[in-house]
Amino acid sequence: MIKKTYTYTDYNGVERTETFYFHFTEAEILDMEMSAEGGFAERVQRIVDAKDQAALMKVIKNFVIDAYGVKSDDGRRFIKNDKVKTEFIECPAFSDIFMDMVTNDELAAEFVNGVIPDTMKKRFAEIASNKSNN
Repeated sequence: MIKKTYTYTDYNGVERTETFYFHFTEAEILDMEMSAEGGFAERVQRIVDAKDQAALMKVIKNFVIDAYGVKSDDGRRFIKNDKVKTEFIECPAFSDIFMDMVTNDELAAEFVNGVIPDTMKKRFAEIASNKSNN
């Protein structure tokens, strides 16, 4: 899980500082992998190779939105329902976060690495290693 603190001006002209949380569970990552032919990472690589900026921006946007959630007060849940996502998208900070991701490769890589559970990173590394050895 990562948290990003942003200062933005709301629609009433009030400057606000808020912390936003982003995370994917192993199940969510597996679902993403299984939902794309060849896996999610390969789908993204095909988009990058094709230099399809519009498709890449859409993937990044959806990735940020899908990773966003609100921690419950007791820490037992990470709430990612439609209401929470809509409120996030409608917040001016969403635009700032999204723009950071599409204009700064280092921040985007840091974000992706921060929201993927360590156990999944190890599995992906093993899969990549096995593919390169075959």
